Amino acid sequence: MDVAITRMSSKGQIVIPASMRTDLPEGEKILIIREGARIILKPLSDIEPALREDILFAEKTEAAFGEYAKRNFTKKKAGDFIKEMDSW
Repeated sequence: MDVAITRMSSKGQIVIPASMRTDLPEGEKILIIREGARIILKPLSDIEPALREDILFAEKTEAAFGEYAKRNFTKKKAGDFIKEMDSW
């Protein structure tokens, strides 16, 4: 098991030490799970495809709700909306 200490920036960014990210390609999506005081980081590519799709869909849905709350949305006909969702 590897152990390291890193620091979080004022923007919430952290650096994964080079020795722990040698097999992670640049741009790799990382799943972050918080369970109480424990934070788990897991490469999204390591997750089963069905669960990965559910997580990505939930992420897009959460972003859409955020835009809706800020009133950054447009009206669409139901058919156009379904077509756009199918493209996700």
